[in-house]
Amino acid sequence: MSNAERHTIAVLVDNEPGILARVVGLFSGRGYNIESLTVSETDAREHLSRITIVTRGTPMVIEQIKAQLDRLVPVHKVNDLTVGGAHVERELALIKVRGTGEKRVESLRIADIFRARAIDSTIDSFIFEMTGSVDKIDAFIKLMEPLGLIEVSRTGVVAIARGNQGL
Repeated sequence: MSNAERHTIAVLVDNEPGILARVVGLFSGRGYNIESLTVSETDAREHLSRITIVTRGTPMVIEQIKAQLDRLVPVHKVNDLTVGGAHVERELALIKVRGTGEKRVESLRIADIFRARAIDSTIDSFIFEMTGSVDKIDAFIKLMEPLGLIEVSRTGVVAIARGNQGL
């Protein structure tokens, strides 16, 4: 896809068994890729969950995805945050790094610059916690690779529109 664009789509759905499988099935059945997927109940009284999906596609594919999501029965609202105006995106990552001697000092120095918190430490490793944009987390991970990156666990993107309107 030469003119594929990255889009962040928020979907408000009934919190019921099988809805996530139906949303994922919609993507996989049509050969669309999901780069990031997060879901959580957002309103316990109304039994509503919010699914945040990051995907890539041509403008026509993105419109098809949104239309097909909108047709799923337990879907209340589909909002393409990418075209909807200003929004905030964040991700949480846990990054385990081997660290002894000079490399230990360097990994702590870089973590401080990136505002990553050391949440666990052993004699020969750290686990850093970091929140931020996908690009920021990617940059931190890239800098940790030569210092002894062991493992990464990421939550996926959560996003919300700016301003006084809700989903």
